[in-house]
Amino acid sequence: MASIILKNINKSFQDSSIIKNVSLVMEDGECTVLVGPSGCGKSTILRLICGLEDADAGEIFVGDRYVNDVPPASRGIAMVFQSYALYPHMTVFENMAFALQVRKLKKEEIESRVLNIANILRIDHLLRRKPKELSGGQRQRVAIGRAIVRNPYAFLFDEPLSNLDTALRSQMRYELAKLKAQLKTTMVYVTHDQAEAMTLADKIVVMRDGAVEQVGTPIELYNSPVNMFVAKFIGSSEMNIFEVSFLEKSSKLSVFQLSTGESVSIVHGGYVNFTKGEKYYLGVRPEDIEILTKDALFFGNKLDGSIFLSENLGGEGIVHLSLKDGNPVTVKAKKSIGESSSGKSVKLGFHIERSYLFSKNGNTLVGIAATPS
Repeated sequence: MASIILKNINKSFQDSSIIKNVSLVMEDGECTVLVGPSGCGKSTILRLICGLEDADAGEIFVGDRYVNDVPPASRGIAMVFQSYALYPHMTVFENMAFALQVRKLKKEEIESRVLNIANILRIDHLLRRKPKELSGGQRQRVAIGRAIVRNPYAFLFDEPLSNLDTALRSQMRYELAKLKAQLKTTMVYVTHDQAEAMTLADKIVVMRDGAVEQVGTPIELYNSPVNMFVAKFIGSSEMNIFEVSFLEKSSKLSVFQLSTGESVSIVHGGYVNFTKGEKYYLGVRPEDIEILTKDALFFGNKLDGSIFLSENLGGEGIVHLSLKDGNPVTVKAKKSIGESSSGKSVKLGFHIERSYLFSKNGNTLVGIAATPS
């Protein structure tokens, strides 16, 4: 195992700057997950670490070794690609054994390593098959096995589950989590999938336009995003954002007005100085908003809404509503909502301590109503 350190890394393709002065530390034995929109530089970071691309500036270390000038095959890094990248003319055994054969290991050791990893990944019964005879999930297990059998310092995963269907992706996510606990090897993992990021990561790196926005544990990023971009990006359903203007402040609460004319209160940070009439953004996660029943006793903020679409997911539902001014709101309901609810007027509620406040430009978090517990 080894840590991976990036110091002030820059990378451009032609006139386009892809990586902008990125510095990161991936700790020994830690799983670091890179997330961000398409084109933000996640996969380029992986390619720089393993040597498939050269940095224009900055330093890359694997353990204590400076590797900028070290060829890919000598860095001790194994990469698992989205496309599997298996040799089609080779059997599963031959695919997994190839790198060991290149290193001229003894036949007995090669067989022992391949069989051991094949047993761990439950593909030992597939060793004589070729890739075309395998399902997508089986091919991905072979690609992962081919990486593990090399016993590298670190693993790099570039969206390895994105080609799988939903059920298989969920299963493979579980298998990767078990494998991570078993191997205790440094991993760097790129994904668009929130569930993968939150499940596998010891640390998440949120990127935008080639730069790092925030680094932290999954819970830190979910509860304490540094800006509106991170707040909207982290979470399985995007955070609801409302434009509000400041009305007044008491000893513990600040009151803001929505464009609907309705007012909401939040617990404010004592260090925040508000100006009456100044515009801010209020963020509330879909799971923190409730659709209130008529007889519900609720002492938080209440808004009027109208349901226009319900997505029933079995034991829960995603409900899409609009406020009085037409602004959309998404609610994660604890139980399914019937289709007959479409067009129904409802009361929405969220607690004063379950919201976030952002500056008008959205770049700086000027106050979290409270760090949600």
